[in-house]
Amino acid sequence: MNLQLENKLALVTGSTAGIGLAIAKALAAEGAPVIVAGPLPSATTGAALRADGGVVRSVL
Repeated sequence: MNLQLENKLALVTGSTAGIGLAIAKALAAEGAPVIVAGPLPSATTGAALRADGGVVRSVL
């Protein structure tokens, strides 16, 4: 599916686990740079998105 999200920044709250993380991964897979924010921020969250080819701007 091509949602044409390249160069459209996505801020996903609650994205450090569960459904929020799945949404962040899906957006990153579609080419959107993602800002990850949630109660359990960690470098592993950003690393997981980067491993799938995503661009992570920040982990909050």
